[in-house]
Amino acid sequence: MSSESVYSSQTPNTVVPSGITDPVALARAELAAALAAIEYKANIPARASEKLQEGAVKARAFAEREPVPALAAAVGVALAVGTAIWGIARLIAR
Repeated sequence: MSSESVYSSQTPNTVVPSGITDPVALARAELAAALAAIEYKANIPARASEKLQEGAVKARAFAEREPVPALAAAVGVALAVGTAIWGIARLIAR
């Protein structure tokens, strides 16, 4: 029996489903959940990508609600990044 058959499409794979009575199947489900949790925790690039996507969604929603402040924020961020790059280049050139 595959451990994937006890999970619904809405259940995260880091959760042990309830209702498993077979001790071997329960141990397998607990091990699979523990390994999935470790894999998720250790996969920093994937977690960073998720956070960036969430930030992009929030930024787009803010830009639709408040276009002028969003434009000002974008200009401010571009100015800060440009200034930082200019400062680093100037330090390297010395």
